[in-house]
Amino acid sequence: MSDKPSYEARGVSASKSEVHAAIADLDKGVFPGAFCKILPDLLLGDADFCTVMHADGAGTKSVLAYLHYRTFGDPSVFAGIAQDSLVMNLDDLLCVGADGPFLLSNTIGRNAKRVPGEVISALIHGYEAICAQLADFGVEVHGCGGETADVGDVVRTLIADSTLMTRMRRRDVVDAAQAQPGHVLVGLASFGQASYERRYNSGIGSNGLTQARHDVLGGNVKAAFPESFAPEISDVAYTGSADLNTPLEDTPLTLLEALLSPTRTYAPVLAPLLRDIRRSAAKPISAIFHITGGGQLKPLGFGRGVRYVKDNLFPLPPLFRSLQTTQGLSLEEMARVYNLGHRLEVACDAAFAPEVMDRAEALGIEARIVGRIEAQPDGRNSMRLEHCGEVVERSA
Repeated sequence: MSDKPSYEARGVSASKSEVHAAIADLDKGVFPGAFCKILPDLLLGDADFCTVMHADGAGTKSVLAYLHYRTFGDPSVFAGIAQDSLVMNLDDLLCVGADGPFLLSNTIGRNAKRVPGEVISALIHGYEAICAQLADFGVEVHGCGGETADVGDVVRTLIADSTLMTRMRRRDVVDAAQAQPGHVLVGLASFGQASYERRYNSGIGSNGLTQARHDVLGGNVKAAFPESFAPEISDVAYTGSADLNTPLEDTPLTLLEALLSPTRTYAPVLAPLLRDIRRSAAKPISAIFHITGGGQLKPLGFGRGVRYVKDNLFPLPPLFRSLQTTQGLSLEEMARVYNLGHRLEVACDAAFAPEVMDRAEALGIEARIVGRIEAQPDGRNSMRLEHCGEVVERSA
C-alpha cells in the first residue's frame, strides 16, 4: 500500500459509495441491470421503444486546461474539455446499444473573474467540432443549447458538464445484466493514435485526474495557481515534482499534454458494429462496459453470479507507468481509479471477438482479448485481475 495521499484524502471517491447509497431506493428503470438507466418511451408512449438519458462531464480535467490556458494563453485547449464532457456520456449510452440520433445539452459553470469569454467560446465551438466529427461516422449528435452560468461563489475555475438523450427500440438494448459466462472480454485501447485523432492519446480519459494532477505536478504549480485546488486539501495538493513543461518519456507529449489528451470516443467502432448486429439473428454481445469511474473494477456491478477474470491486460502505456512510478501505487490502487490502457470492454462470444478487434484495428485502435467471464456458483459477482505479477481479488 502506498503512503501517497489517497483519492479520498483529496475529496474524491472512486467507488461513489455515498452516491450509490443515496439512489439505492430509486426506480431502476425498465432494464434494472443495464449500464445506463433506461425509461419507457416517455415521448411517444410506444411500448416497443424506450428513452435513454445520461449526464456526466469532464470533471476536474477542466482544471488542467485552466493551468494550460493561464500558462500558455491558448484557449483552444478547452475544445478537448468539450470532447471529454460529451464522450463521457456518448460512450456510456453506446454501452446499452444506443447509436442515436442524440440530443445534447451542456452546462458550463465558471468563475468569471478568472475565466474570460474566449474560453466559453472555445468550449462551445469544441462541442460543435466533436459533433461534426461524429457525423462523419454516421453518429448524429444535435446540440440543443444549454446553460452558461457565472458561479464564482461555487466554482473556483470552471466545470463543463453535459447531458445526452436518445430514443431506441427495446429489442436493441444491450443489457449488461445478461453478462454471460463463457463470453470473452475484448478490450479496446485508450492510448495510441486512432485514425480519427490528430495526435497521440495518452489514454487517461476523464477519470482519476484529481489524483494524477496532484501526484505528478509540484509545488511550483501550487504556488502559482492556488485557485486550482480547494484550500481544504492544501496539505495534499501538488505533491509531485513535475512542472508544466516536463516531457512524458516515450511519447511526443509533455506530462500536462498527456493528462489533457481528449477522451477517446469508441463511437466510430461501436455504432456501425451495433447496427450490423441488428441486421442479423445472432446476439453475439452480452454486455459492453465503459471503463470510467471505478476503473478496471467497473464491471463488478453488472451481471448476476459472474466472475470476471482479466489476465491479459495491455502493457501499461507510458502515462500510466509514470503515474504508478510517481505514486508508488499497487495494482489494486491503480485499478480502482484508472483504466490502465483500455477504456472499453465488449463481452462477446469468442468466435465474434476477431470481428470486434478487426473493426477497432481498422481505425488504428489496438484491441485484444483481455479476459473472460466465468460462472460464480454462489450467485455473487467477483473479479480476478492479474497484471505485471500482481493479483487483485475483489467481490461485489
